[in-house]
Amino acid sequence: MPSPAELFSKSLPPVTTHSVTDDHRDKAESLWKSELANATTSVSGLLGKLKLEQYIKHTDSQPDFRCLVTESYLDKIEVGNIGDPLLLQVLPSTLENDFATQENGTTDPVGDLDAQVTQGLLHKYHGRALLINTGACAIHCRYCFRRAYPYQKSSCTSRTLNDALTYLNDHTEIEEIILSGGDPLILDNDKLSAIINKLEDIQHIQTLRIHTRIPVVLPNRITTGLLQLLQASRLQVVMVIHANHANELQSNESAKLRLLHQAGIILLNQSVLLKNVNDNTDALIALSKRLFECKTLPYYLHLLDPVKGTMHFKTNKISAQALIQKITAQLPGYLVPKLVQEIAGSQSKTAIFHI
Repeated sequence: MPSPAELFSKSLPPVTTHSVTDDHRDKAESLWKSELANATTSVSGLLGKLKLEQYIKHTDSQPDFRCLVTESYLDKIEVGNIGDPLLLQVLPSTLENDFATQENGTTDPVGDLDAQVTQGLLHKYHGRALLINTGACAIHCRYCFRRAYPYQKSSCTSRTLNDALTYLNDHTEIEEIILSGGDPLILDNDKLSAIINKLEDIQHIQTLRIHTRIPVVLPNRITTGLLQLLQASRLQVVMVIHANHANELQSNESAKLRLLHQAGIILLNQSVLLKNVNDNTDALIALSKRLFECKTLPYYLHLLDPVKGTMHFKTNKISAQALIQKITAQLPGYLVPKLVQEIAGSQSKTAIFHI
């Protein structure tokens, strides 16, 4: 097993280009776009593919936050298992509309709208800003903290990008820009490159951080073209992926993460602690070990953001702290994620250390 230092080795070869023809590149692009276009959007269709039709009465068949599941993700769910930890993350439940369960949920739990300085640009923390440049995702996670975010009027577009760039130019203390969404890797390479090129022109920006679930739910999006784009940037690229369970990281996901690592991209993972999904010691330990096999280090384990429609996933804070203590006793420190919660108005994530 490699050491943590080897995960971040800088002596990495460039992504090879000589064997990649335009035809191969076009096929790679069409592959992930076709999978996305044909994702499952029907609750009944999702249950049917998994031979779980008898559970339709326990689901919300017409959810406001629509069902969306890629084939790559669907293939990792155990057929016939209504309690599969991956299925629970994507299946709309009647609990999402249960008043008693959801009454303490809000629509903007982390203060995104108060932190917006131009359309789609959020400046919460010293030294870094977050750019929301799309509302689209490859999958709709039922615990999404931005499921009610007003993307149409509060995400950055090609028409409003200059306002964000002007703000960034004027605030020289900002050294890191975070691309978020939605999922920024939903953008094709041309659109993504155009944004990155403009960020590179701002000399005080040194780090580009990309928050994405794509390598986990649509791994074919990690194409040679994308690798070359990111590797060519003058910015240090950090990719924070989002896996909640070891079963999400099968052979294809592992291969794509290894390619990102080989391209010199620092890979971190953030998870959300979810009731009945990963709120046990074995699941968290297995996830950390699997991430390390995939050249990715655990970064954050979030307590659930209190979003209306997601509160059935909420776990007890004391239980969460006890879980961290247990996995700390069984794993090396670099495989133990930091338990955090985001509190609106705070200047950073709030770490939770002691019971």
